[in-house]
Amino acid sequence: MDLFKVEKNAEVGRYAVAAKNLKAGEVIFSELPFTYGPKSDSPCLCLGCHAPVDCTYLCTKCKWPVCGPDCESVKIHKENECEIFSKANAQFQPVEDPADTCLQYECITPLRVLLEKERNPKRWEEEVAVMESHDSERKTNPIWEFNQQNVVGYIRGPCKLTEFPEELIHKVCGILEVNAFEARTPSCYTIRCLFPKLAILSHNCISNIHHAVDCVGNGDFNDCRVTVRAAIDIPEKGELYSSYTYSLWPTLVRREFLRESKYFDCKCERCGDKTELGTHLSTLKCQRCDNGVIVSSNPLDDTCEWKCTHCDYKTHGRAVRKVFAAIQNEIDQVEYVGGSEGIQQRETIFRKYKSVLHPKNAYMTILRSALTQLYGKAEGYTLEDLPDIILERKIELCQQLLEVLDVIEPGMSRIRGITLYELHGPLMIHARHQYQYGALDRDDFKGKLQQSVETLRKAVEILKHEPVSQPEGQLGQMAQAAYEQLIENFDLLVETA
Repeated sequence: MDLFKVEKNAEVGRYAVAAKNLKAGEVIFSELPFTYGPKSDSPCLCLGCHAPVDCTYLCTKCKWPVCGPDCESVKIHKENECEIFSKANAQFQPVEDPADTCLQYECITPLRVLLEKERNPKRWEEEVAVMESHDSERKTNPIWEFNQQNVVGYIRGPCKLTEFPEELIHKVCGILEVNAFEARTPSCYTIRCLFPKLAILSHNCISNIHHAVDCVGNGDFNDCRVTVRAAIDIPEKGELYSSYTYSLWPTLVRREFLRESKYFDCKCERCGDKTELGTHLSTLKCQRCDNGVIVSSNPLDDTCEWKCTHCDYKTHGRAVRKVFAAIQNEIDQVEYVGGSEGIQQRETIFRKYKSVLHPKNAYMTILRSALTQLYGKAEGYTLEDLPDIILERKIELCQQLLEVLDVIEPGMSRIRGITLYELHGPLMIHARHQYQYGALDRDDFKGKLQQSVETLRKAVEILKHEPVSQPEGQLGQMAQAAYEQLIENFDLLVETA
């Protein structure tokens, strides 16, 4: 039995509340997707397993890209677009660079929704047709004409599916744009899934649930199952909140994303607070005085004045947004740079904006998140190689990140689990070094070691719920094994340190 109830009011429409008192980690519900497929703006993917492809192998029946013979017989492809494309002779057109966005893929997921509607009309009517598509807002948005050309035109034209009215196809596009959730395939490439129950949950920039999608990669609709758990204790009749945006972004960026992609202005408690509930993710340092910081005079008005808390300096929201965009662009430039070079480039950006941004500002926090996972893994920066000063740097980065996550990603959130895991190792090694140098006595060393073990235990409690098909689930297994080993060998570790 699902542990939530669906309620409705005129202001927000449908929303979900807890049917009983929920404990952190408790499963609220799980469900299979109505369907799933490539995201919008997708590069060329295998239409069976959704891994990136070079387009050298085409399905022998429909002539669209797949990995090979196994993938062309996968159900999600074979029983959907493959039949349609082959019957209509709607063949894939060669592309210059398969890694670039391929507009031919825009029709795939909407087409799969339409075909599943025909196969499962009851679920369509009860769970999908009632979803908000925001057609009236989208008609004045460039996305409408984009879909008209790349989705509606293709489905009714080359695919010859004129039985699907234009209005219905646009509605399906809107349902996907507003309600679909991302998931990662076993190859770690992101696709979108339509989970009707999960889509009922209201948005809040501080989610109180955690969802994990298990893509097992067998190509059937049994993969991509989502499991939704309480991230924190939730009282009976308490509303269930999911976050539709990236939690580490500052308020200006989150609200802009939600307005442009989900068609609403978020007015949650976090968005309405000048300091983002004390996290200062949006705060800048004042360049005119030593002690002041710059905060929005009205966070729910993106164009309002931003003022220093100590002097008379003022600026406006548009200028702050430009600053954020410039910094985000620099971070994006190094997103896929790993190893020692990735560390050095991120630390350079970190130092560059240290005098501009509040220490906990979103972009400092985003950089911390990346650095916590690079220190200890990059060549030349493995945990055993790190000198104390770098171990202390990693500990500091993790602890500062956790201070923010405890507010905006509370409880059993994936990023908290990863950060706790990243913290336990340097805590242990740094304590051992201090003990060896005589900076700690035996009892203090045992206390530090116990702190590391407890940190790892907390990580295990979170990460054990992650699917093993995903990197976080595999990390959870490693964390569990490491925790058991530490408990078993604790006294030996003290004796041999």
